[in-house]
Amino acid sequence: MTVHATFNGRLVMLGFGSIGQGVLPLILRHIRMPRENIQIIAADDAGAGVAAEFGVAHRVLPLTPGNYRSELGDRLRHGDFLLNLSVDVSSVALVKLCRELGALYLDTCVEPWVGGYTDPSLTVAERSNYALRESALALVRPGAGDPTAVMTHGANPGLVSHFVKQALLNIAIDTGVASVVPKDRAGWAALASDLGVKVIHIAERDTQVADSAKKPGEFVNTWSIDGFVGEGNQPAELGWGTHEKALPADGSRHNFGCGAAIYLNRRGAATKVRSWTPLEGPFHGFLITHNESISIADYYTTTEGGTVRYRPTVHYAYHPCDDAVLSLHELAGKNWRMQAEKRLMMHEIARGIDELGVLLMGHEKGAYWYGSRLSIEDARQLAPHNNATSLQVTAAVLGGMVWALENPTAGVVEADELDHARVLEIAGPYLGEMAGAYSDWTPLEDRGGLFAEETDQSCPWQFGNFRVA
Repeated sequence: MTVHATFNGRLVMLGFGSIGQGVLPLILRHIRMPRENIQIIAADDAGAGVAAEFGVAHRVLPLTPGNYRSELGDRLRHGDFLLNLSVDVSSVALVKLCRELGALYLDTCVEPWVGGYTDPSLTVAERSNYALRESALALVRPGAGDPTAVMTHGANPGLVSHFVKQALLNIAIDTGVASVVPKDRAGWAALASDLGVKVIHIAERDTQVADSAKKPGEFVNTWSIDGFVGEGNQPAELGWGTHEKALPADGSRHNFGCGAAIYLNRRGAATKVRSWTPLEGPFHGFLITHNESISIADYYTTTEGGTVRYRPTVHYAYHPCDDAVLSLHELAGKNWRMQAEKRLMMHEIARGIDELGVLLMGHEKGAYWYGSRLSIEDARQLAPHNNATSLQVTAAVLGGMVWALENPTAGVVEADELDHARVLEIAGPYLGEMAGAYSDWTPLEDRGGLFAEETDQSCPWQFGNFRVA
């Protein structure tokens, strides 16, 4: 196994659910460090057996606004690393603390303190990922040499931002637009604009099936149930492209921040969109809010004289495993009151793949999907304590950690700012088949056959043509 980095500091892993348990063996394989330097802090003892298997210290210690500074302050010093894989612990609070201590940081989403997703005293806009992202970006201090804090670097958000860059390069080569890799944000945005990319879906279809079906009163999923339900209860959000003609009826803009996204006055888990992957073909996905829907739209924005000239529409279109869809249906039917039982699918998975990629539309060749096809069989051969979904996340966490160790004074950064080739080099061996496929599919395909639908036939890339009530 290739050793990508050597680390002599202490690593504190905060949270040890499916992602923590899956990434630990990858860290031990690819980052040379003493096991006694690793500490796991978790809200429960669910992963204690896995920690013991690898000889790593594990302690049950829920963090709160009242104790996180003292507990982590005793465990972190200058040059150490905080890997945050928890829920219900404020990412912004942790980044501020790491900056004070001189420690590196990585998480997979910008998380609020417990209740932040569903606090009825907050407005819809305040519960959005847009607001959470802006709170993290407020910590950016260009040129300050702050310890690196890699924000939102799992599979998505995270890995998919690197897929977008590779997809743009592939389309550029295939259409003869360009063959030189852009050197900066302006160059990448210019490339996307020159190619005519209007829409980017993070298009994912999970077909993993367990040998035991979902039971009534049980929520089943292939990754964090609390994480999925939390983000599903946030408002549906998407990056808002310059080609869009009008806001959706329940859509709103934000009156602060970068202005790259809008939100809908509805839960993401209650909103469906049309999308496409090569193996699945057309499907309905949930418009779950994610940081990458905003960061990608923001990163690829071009301006002239203070006026936005180009920006793609970007959103997540997620079809989870079938048992998770049934779980969401049941959850919605109970007016979003969580089921009494939860089951994270892992060892009982019998078959299936996670087809995770990015679908770029509007360019000369129509639509292009690029991403990872990872089967449960391959995932089990590649790494222990992973399924196909978790391994796509844990491989990305590993890639982000190595990048942070190689670039320790980058300050607060998002996935879009990292070297996509370096991250894909590290994560690639764990992603199964990396595939790209062109298609002439659009969201207007086979629409209006039996019932009249309001669609703009002249502009198939408008978000209004994607939406399903």
